[in-house]
Amino acid sequence: MLKPSLQLKPGQSLSMTPQLQQAIYLLQLPVLDLNAQLQEALEENIMLEMEDLPDVPSANTESTMETEAIKTDELWQSRATEKSQDGSWNEEDRLITDFTDESSETLHEHLNWQLEIEKFTSREVSIGEALVDSINDDGYLADDVDEIISNLNIQPLVTTQEAEKILLKIQRLDPVGVGARSLSECIIRQIEQLTIKTPGYQLALDIAAEHLDLLASQDFGELRRKFHISEEYLNEALALVRACNPKPGLAISPAEAQYIIPDVFVQKIDDRWQVEISPSGVPKLSINQQYAKLLRGSNEHTVLKTQLQEARWLIRSLEIRNETLMKVATSIVSRQVSFLELGDEAMRPMVLRDIAEEIGMHESTISRVTTNKYMHTPRGIFRFKFFFSSHLSSNSGEDHSSTSVRAKIRKLITAEDPMKPLSDSKIMSLLKDQGISVARRTVAKYREAMNISSSSERRIRETK
Repeated sequence: MLKPSLQLKPGQSLSMTPQLQQAIYLLQLPVLDLNAQLQEALEENIMLEMEDLPDVPSANTESTMETEAIKTDELWQSRATEKSQDGSWNEEDRLITDFTDESSETLHEHLNWQLEIEKFTSREVSIGEALVDSINDDGYLADDVDEIISNLNIQPLVTTQEAEKILLKIQRLDPVGVGARSLSECIIRQIEQLTIKTPGYQLALDIAAEHLDLLASQDFGELRRKFHISEEYLNEALALVRACNPKPGLAISPAEAQYIIPDVFVQKIDDRWQVEISPSGVPKLSINQQYAKLLRGSNEHTVLKTQLQEARWLIRSLEIRNETLMKVATSIVSRQVSFLELGDEAMRPMVLRDIAEEIGMHESTISRVTTNKYMHTPRGIFRFKFFFSSHLSSNSGEDHSSTSVRAKIRKLITAEDPMKPLSDSKIMSLLKDQGISVARRTVAKYREAMNISSSSERRIRETK
């Protein structure tokens, strides 16, 4: 009989800390918007500077700098006072700024894409799509679960428990918290993505579950009495709650097309595919050491010290952004070398979980990283999402990607006899001869996604 034993295995992983969370939010910005965001931070935070800016002239003595620093301190104090007089909890109070997705993709398209490429069964996808259809623009489930499943024509019938499990999976997709039925549930899902070692984690969950009303009314004294905690511990928990997005759906919304600036460049050097972060577009920030020096050993200028901490966080978040972007891009390229060398038909199946497991992050985080990111390759400029596709089995045991199958379908139709265009059933049969098992309805779905007409419509066009 085998005896139970405890084994420790070394490994590396990235925990979702608040700082990493901020970096991932920054990752969602297109380069132009990120640049604008950083420029705004430079204007508002006296502790930040661009590394390529010239040094402060020697005529600016320390006394002059200190006077300017005090004025800035007083200005920020007055802004903070004005901000706290409202008494309501609004989006300005949150620690992390939310950014909209500047691609043309809608929230429903973004969620359905994740349903397709993740390891959902066909039954789960059908149920999931019905749930997604009931999610409003703010990201909340607009209809009752029982009402949604009552309209599904799926056998065996979908139970409430089954639908709830799939809804929970959707709530953990990107953006996290989407599909929630209340503000409380939305915030809980977002906090749950943090590591449990995050200071204030459990208290933040408790506040989100039962006491958002006290947070909204800023009754912090009552919160401390209820939980018998110190002000410092309460502030740690409140920071986590306020960092959440109360309307996650708005993070994904269609917008006008913008100029594309690739985030990474991929090229083959000495028979090896290499990835580099785009050198243009994003300024490199640093701490203004002359101002920071004034604060050393001083118990004054509280707001300036807060600005210094925020500046350090922003700089570190940008570093994490680049590190994460590099890891994800490198992992994608290593898995899709065949595509880079041979084209669409050689695209390997790849889902978010493949990258997540390799670099030690959650699938929803990988989805955020790949949103609105572009890769410049010798074959052209592609969205990161282009490289992800679902698995389709073959007789040989080797999986094919949906992108590869789409390319094969396009190739078959391009080579067809114009007088006898191939039906979806015939294409299904020809793919089967190549060892690819795919249903006729899947062929039709892929054909329609490529804006290719049916065989009858193609025949009519050729006749005319």
